[in-house]
Amino acid sequence: MKLASFRKDAIESWGRVDGEQILVSAPLARRFRDLKSLLERDGWEDLVASSDVTEIIALNEATLLPVIPNPSKIFCVGHNYEDHRQETGRARTEHPAIFVRFADSQIGHNSPLQCPSVSTMFDYEGELAVIVGKAGRAIPEQDAFDHVAGYSCYMDASVRDWQWHTHQFTPGKNFPGTGGFGPFLVTAGEFSDPASSSVTTRLNGDVVQSQSIAEMIFPIPRLIAYISTFTPLSPGDVIVTGTPGGVGAKRQHPIWLKAGDTVEVEIPGVGTLRHGVRA
Repeated sequence: MKLASFRKDAIESWGRVDGEQILVSAPLARRFRDLKSLLERDGWEDLVASSDVTEIIALNEATLLPVIPNPSKIFCVGHNYEDHRQETGRARTEHPAIFVRFADSQIGHNSPLQCPSVSTMFDYEGELAVIVGKAGRAIPEQDAFDHVAGYSCYMDASVRDWQWHTHQFTPGKNFPGTGGFGPFLVTAGEFSDPASSSVTTRLNGDVVQSQSIAEMIFPIPRLIAYISTFTPLSPGDVIVTGTPGGVGAKRQHPIWLKAGDTVEVEIPGVGTLRHGVRA
C-alpha cells in the first residue's frame, strides 16, 4: 500500500495511491486529519483498505506534501555508509551519529529545494527514510521492524558552510525548503526487505551516489534500538538513515546545487523523489 499527503484547492488531506490516482475516503480523512494521526490508530492498514472511496484525484492535479507533514521528531543519521565515512575522514565509532531536523524545513515531491542566499555550498544527500508506526521505548533490535509503518525517500540537502561553522550540524540541516520527503509512504508489508534495495541520487540525470542499503554501518534495527533508548518513539516519527558516498562537498572538484538543477533520489521498491532547485 502507498499513502500520500497532499494539498488540493487549499485543502490538505491524505489518501491511498493507486497508479496515477489518489483514492480518498472523506469520512476517514475527517476522522484522521493527517497520516500521523492515522498511524496512531491500531489496525490502520485494514481500516484504510476497507474504507469506501469517495473521491479520486489525479496525482498531477495535487501538490504532494512531505509524507508526514508534522512529525514530532525527525532523526538524521550521519556517516552511516563506509564510503561516506571515509570520504569525510571521520573516525569509526561504536554508536551512530544522530542529529535532528525540524519539520518546517521539509518539502514534498516536486516542490523546489531552496538554495539559501547566505550559502555558496548547497549539497545533496539521498537517503532512505523510516516512518515509525508503533510507539516504543528501549525497543530490542529483534523487535524493531514491528515498529515500522513504512518507508520513503529523503533528500537531506545540506548547507555545508553553515554545517561547518562548528562541530554541530543543526544550522546546516534546517534551512527552509531543504528536507525533501516523498513521494509516498510505502508500507512495511510492501517493502519488507530494505536491505535488498539501494539508494541512488541523480543530479541533472547523472548518477552521483549509489549504494546498497545492506551496506549501512548501523542497520535499521540498530538505529531504532539506539534512538528509542534515549527518547520514546511515536507514530509518525521519522528516521533518515544516512547517505552513501559521493556527496558534492567531498569530490576532487566539489559539486554544489544551484538554481535550475534537478536532483532525484531513487530507491527501488519505494519510488523516486524529485526536486528542482531555485535560488
